[in-house]
Amino acid sequence: MNDLQALQRQLGYRFENQELLIEALTHKSYKQPYNNERLEFLGDAVLDLIVGEYLYKKFADFDEGKLSKMRASLVNEGGFTRLANHLNLGEYIYLSNAEENNSGRTKSSLLSNAFEAVMGAIYLETGLEKVREITIYLLENVHDDISLDSLFKDYKTSLQELTQAHFGITPEYDLIAAHGPDHKKEFEVAVSIDGKRYASACGKSKKQAQQEAAKIALEMLNKELK
Repeated sequence: MNDLQALQRQLGYRFENQELLIEALTHKSYKQPYNNERLEFLGDAVLDLIVGEYLYKKFADFDEGKLSKMRASLVNEGGFTRLANHLNLGEYIYLSNAEENNSGRTKSSLLSNAFEAVMGAIYLETGLEKVREITIYLLENVHDDISLDSLFKDYKTSLQELTQAHFGITPEYDLIAAHGPDHKKEFEVAVSIDGKRYASACGKSKKQAQQEAAKIALEMLNKELK
């Protein structure tokens, strides 16, 4: 596991209470008296407000429907996983050996939850302004363009074009699990390239989960190919 000082330099924020940061990075599998679930709950609400305000100011001519659609595409597991990967957050999470051996450090749900928890922890320590500053910086650096067109492109097609061009193969998608009752089911899908699993993500349909997984894999692959 990497030094937490490096993560704080990337965030541009040093925690006064280092134990709060450790709690934000502790997955429940680590079997401590604390874990990051409560901070994740708080961070989710804070990020929802910050991204909503950001879009409201940035797109003054958009109606509620368009703003809601854009916020939903940013404030979700796939969106937060992209921000977490930008920070290399997976390297800092406290996990059980079993979870780590199960690709926990690259698991979309785990990365997304840790990102929300870290933002929740910063909010608790210093308030909304610093979280807003960090979040907007990350959004604008991770996304080449924040617009309706860029946020709703076909990531599966883009990923396939990239893998065919560089490796002569196409990605493979596997349904890992389906959670919840029939009327509110959530699907978890993993994407693999040449036998290597790149990402997994959840969605309200298999198609949505595939798109989210493809979006994460596309970013990771682009980073590898640079």
